[in-house]
Amino acid sequence: MDKNILSALKYINVAEVDRADWIQVGMALKEEGYPCSIWDDWSQRDPRYHPGECEKKWAGFSGTATPVKGGTIVQLAKERGWTPCAEGAMAWDDTIEYDGNDGFNGFSPPDAWNPVQDLIDYLSLLFDPADRVGYVTGDVWQGGEGKWLPSKGVYDRTAGELIASLKKHADDIGATVGDWKPEVGGWIRFNPLDGEGVKNENVTKYKYALVESDTLPIAEQDVFFRKLELPIAALVHSGGKSLHAIVRVDAADYEEYRKRVAFLYDFMENQGVPIDKQNRNPSRLSRMPGLTRNGNRQYLAATNIGRKSWTDWMDFVEGVTDELPPMTPLSAYKDNPPLLPEELIHGILRRGHKMLISGSSKAGKSFLLMELCVSIAEGIPWLGFTCRQGRVLYVNLEIDPASCITRFLKIYDALHLPINKSENIVIWNLRGHAVPLDQLVPKLVRRVRDQHLDAIVIDPIYKVITGDENNASEMGQFCNQFDKICTETGCSAIYCHHHSKGAQGNKRAMDRASGSGVFARDPDAQLDMIQLELTEDIKNNLRDGHATAWRLESSLREFENIEPVNFWFEYPIHRLDTNGNLGEMPAQGTLEAGRMKNSHAKTAEACAEEFRNAYQALNMDGNVTVSDMMGYLNVSDKTVYARLKKLDGEFILKKGRILRNDGASKDFE
Repeated sequence: MDKNILSALKYINVAEVDRADWIQVGMALKEEGYPCSIWDDWSQRDPRYHPGECEKKWAGFSGTATPVKGGTIVQLAKERGWTPCAEGAMAWDDTIEYDGNDGFNGFSPPDAWNPVQDLIDYLSLLFDPADRVGYVTGDVWQGGEGKWLPSKGVYDRTAGELIASLKKHADDIGATVGDWKPEVGGWIRFNPLDGEGVKNENVTKYKYALVESDTLPIAEQDVFFRKLELPIAALVHSGGKSLHAIVRVDAADYEEYRKRVAFLYDFMENQGVPIDKQNRNPSRLSRMPGLTRNGNRQYLAATNIGRKSWTDWMDFVEGVTDELPPMTPLSAYKDNPPLLPEELIHGILRRGHKMLISGSSKAGKSFLLMELCVSIAEGIPWLGFTCRQGRVLYVNLEIDPASCITRFLKIYDALHLPINKSENIVIWNLRGHAVPLDQLVPKLVRRVRDQHLDAIVIDPIYKVITGDENNASEMGQFCNQFDKICTETGCSAIYCHHHSKGAQGNKRAMDRASGSGVFARDPDAQLDMIQLELTEDIKNNLRDGHATAWRLESSLREFENIEPVNFWFEYPIHRLDTNGNLGEMPAQGTLEAGRMKNSHAKTAEACAEEFRNAYQALNMDGNVTVSDMMGYLNVSDKTVYARLKKLDGEFILKKGRILRNDGASKDFE
């Protein structure tokens, strides 16, 4: 914001500018980031002012090829004799020093002042005609330190009665509210009372709260109130060091009022505005406009500024406090599209994205992650995929530090790789020190801030998991922590998780991870390892008799899914199947693997034929029982029943005997 804009605007008499200049001022204020309320407040000094017109025009101001900037306002003021001061007017980030003069550091009362009209406007705005109003003028007393303090005052007159009296005595406000001590001024309560007293329990409507900050200069208070778009019904100059903002809170009862005022005050202080919290009571007194105090006016500085209601203001607050990025139209990127993050693992993972490796127990997932760390550190391929060289943090949660370091050294040795870039691997050994991930992430982010890392590997996540892994909501919150790692560090987050129990071969790769489906849907890249069933011929010709065979499948968000990769786990590293021996090997848990494992497995046709032959051999006397069939076939009774069912009514079971179905009955007993 231009530092001279607010000062220049105060110098321009809106009643003397034409409509074109009036529009130009509004467009310039919007372009410089000021709220509409500043333009509206300035416009109200013009007899041509129409309520709501500024808002309608403001909404129609949009970007143009040659935007109207704050210099337009400065130039209009210069043409009228204004000279920019050294400090200028207030910008949002400026520091203001209160000089203690009666001009209140650039916040000056209007040249023409009608005290009675000020109070009429105040009463009409805040109260219904039948509302009883509490106020204090001459009924004051002096405390021990010589400070003048108000008493209960008057609290049984209605707003309608007061307004009628003010209009009747248009030149004498004291005729309505009574005389006041010139050095003291007077007060008014901004919420209506029941006419029985002035305590909180006497308040009948909880519509308004008082926001006051007497430690900031007047001009800075004004800027803050407007910048934070407080839903201010009336802004009253106290005649002293503060503005009294009568803020709409629209509470249904005292409990809601108390909560809303506490939120309001906390919000203001969080935004750097010190607030007088003694004003939190709904029966509090505020300065009455229309009176004077030590020669200074207590006047109505503005009305209806900022947001129009508490609900509307909460929408603004959410935008300020939720820390969410702004909404941006696609057109903003039409000519300048954002650059995609570089690929850390070519065709699989970008820098700043998330990757999950899932697999069964003893698949060597930790070794695979360590190999990935080495590949990134040294800039060499990993399982055949090119890795961009960078720095990686390995967060070890499971094994003791000595074992962890030894594993890395063994991997280097097994790969026949010189340790050239080991400084690119940073190890954080947390076995015995693990905390839930939501507590770990802030500590992690703080520690890696200056490490210039490209990836963070967390192994394994079951050590830091929070909540029930089968609960989608709880796992969604858990996975959000990986987003925080990526967002706040710019690194890729890489982690592993185990398979669910049972056979996995017939499941899709993305459905094998244990727990909620969130694990599969959340990462940008999921790589799944499943063990392969080997033929006896391959088993007998293994280079390493303890080697296991695996297939890597993918579910990728940024890239096309990869062709499945087959490899061996030969402790301590994984080696690609360069000979193609594993291409035809089925995954464990599939029907094909079951048949390979059990060479005696029969087809359905063979089982049916075997059952018919057994029945024919046993049916010498027309009495074939389940026990007979069990003994002949050397199977269990469950198998006999299952084969009867698969024969689809060809045989029936009647009174313990197996009979050929002659059409008389198809019911099993």
